[in-house]
Amino acid sequence: MNFLGHAFLSFNQPEILVGNMIGDFVKGKEAIKKFPEAIQKGIILHRNIDTFTDSHPAIKRSQIFFREDYRLYSGAFVDGMMDHFLANDPKYFKNEVELFDFTQKVYQTVNQYRELLPEPFLKVIDYMSQDNWLYHYRTLKGTNKLFDGIVRRAKYLEINADSAFNSLVINYYTLNQFYYEFIDEVIQYVKNRNE
Repeated sequence: MNFLGHAFLSFNQPEILVGNMIGDFVKGKEAIKKFPEAIQKGIILHRNIDTFTDSHPAIKRSQIFFREDYRLYSGAFVDGMMDHFLANDPKYFKNEVELFDFTQKVYQTVNQYRELLPEPFLKVIDYMSQDNWLYHYRTLKGTNKLFDGIVRRAKYLEINADSAFNSLVINYYTLNQFYYEFIDEVIQYVKNRNE
């Protein structure tokens, strides 16, 4: 899952949301300790979601569509793609307004904790909220921009994101089915961890 997925899987718990959103920006066990306990739980949840996601059969099958051109980065494209399908899932976001309102609440909540956010994440959340990435993941154009961002940040890729976007479009139905095989299971996984 990418940012939208992690936000969604925080289930409206503010400090869990913050930790879940910054999870990739906090490295190591010692770095976690400087955060309040609830945010620490969010960071750990982020890592657990990533572990669950990376080992899920539907995610592994999805990665095959991206692996030839993007190798180890195939998982990043699948994470972004899953956010696209989540943003369009009427079971969780009945319409565009509901998705938009959710994204605004995410930005507002995260920004209430700015003094605790890692410096590199501050730039990300500013760009994210300014351009409303989470909302625009619902469109293919927004997902293509997300894919471009993956390639731009990748250290070891010498190919643009065109192939990844084409794989998504050409195999849209199949990849969407993989999303449906995955989403309810990751939700249940997170709910079980919170009990």
